[in-house]
Amino acid sequence: MIFLWYPKCSTCQKAKKWLDAHGIQAQVRDIREQPPTAEELSAWQEKSGLPLKKFFNTSGQSYRALGLRDRLPGLDRGEQLALLAGDGMLVKRPILVDGDRVLVGFQEAGWSEALL
Repeated sequence: MIFLWYPKCSTCQKAKKWLDAHGIQAQVRDIREQPPTAEELSAWQEKSGLPLKKFFNTSGQSYRALGLRDRLPGLDRGEQLALLAGDGMLVKRPILVDGDRVLVGFQEAGWSEALL
């Protein structure tokens, strides 16, 4: 199991505390220092069943600075994956990868249903 997070993110901190409280062990990976590759993101997106746009951190500074709200619909899948892989701060976090299960963002009820 891999837990991708940004340690300064309050939502990520809540997710980490939740994992610890439930005794769930995961390899912890700082999304800024070691962003996911385009290949990882592509595989995770397919396993998650979510549209690729759900992997973008739409409230982040990088997203706004690049004007992606308007640009994203015109970009193809490869361009979107390259953007995400090039800047970990563009990726919605946390992400929990457990085999074929991929959880994007932290919602306690959803994580409880999936993991407990």
